[in-house]
Amino acid sequence: MIHNQLKGTGVALVTPFNNNEIDFEALERVINHCIDDGVEFLVSLGTTGESATLSQKEKHDVLNHTIKTIDKRVPLVAGFGGNDTHKILKDMEAFHFDGIDAILSSSPAYNKPTQEGLFQHYKLLAENAPKPIIIYNVPSRTSSNIDANTTLRLAHTSKNIIGIKEAAYDMGQISKIIKHKPKNFVVLSGDDTLALPLVSVGGDGVISVIANAFPSSFSRMIRLGLQQNFREASKIHLKLTDVHPWLYKEGNPAGIKACMELLRLCRSETRLPLVPASEELVDELKKELVRINAIVPDDAIV
Repeated sequence: MIHNQLKGTGVALVTPFNNNEIDFEALERVINHCIDDGVEFLVSLGTTGESATLSQKEKHDVLNHTIKTIDKRVPLVAGFGGNDTHKILKDMEAFHFDGIDAILSSSPAYNKPTQEGLFQHYKLLAENAPKPIIIYNVPSRTSSNIDANTTLRLAHTSKNIIGIKEAAYDMGQISKIIKHKPKNFVVLSGDDTLALPLVSVGGDGVISVIANAFPSSFSRMIRLGLQQNFREASKIHLKLTDVHPWLYKEGNPAGIKACMELLRLCRSETRLPLVPASEELVDELKKELVRINAIVPDDAIV
């Protein structure tokens, strides 16, 4: 069953650009980088993938290229979200879903629905979705929180809702979900800094931003945590602790794309209204990557 395959580290893939056009060659490079370095699954068209500024055709092109590149090597989760429930259903109807294993759907932004509204929104999606749904709770972006009781109500009501990407930054809420969830309901961290703590209380893994750049070390950290080897896992957690703030200081995905350009994986280009990371941030990020031996100083590059 798919929920067993969505444990460990999933990567919220960036969408690389070159002169405001999708850079499919770089996208392929990033996908192979993540798979070759051991992540368990990939997520396309999330917030990190700048889906809000992609046209419908571009979204389909990104998904089709991602499906082709993955070639069934790992599961693929596709982002289908928005603040109009019926439009999401229409968007789902417009895609074939061959090669997609699950849907990640973020809580409606801006509308600020009640808990009952959130329940009815996800219930209707689950009743009509062609693939299982993972709830995405990210109050910092949506201005509304899916509380633990609503998540648990959905988990126990619909078998087609198989998990949650929880980014509320609230370990009490996360712990309540983990304690009372159905057996096969997957709880994934939506925040890289909380990924290991979430695993330590019984969570299943993470949908990660930083794993675009460091798939090997971050996925190893999560696997060690799932094996209850927190002594070794914490070493990786602490090694990357000082990298995380620079990835978000000027917003996501500006920070991770700056990091990936330093690692020569893709350009740092973003689409308006997002702008690339400032020179000051890039300089600080570069110092941190040198410190952890991810790159060498410029004068050592040949």
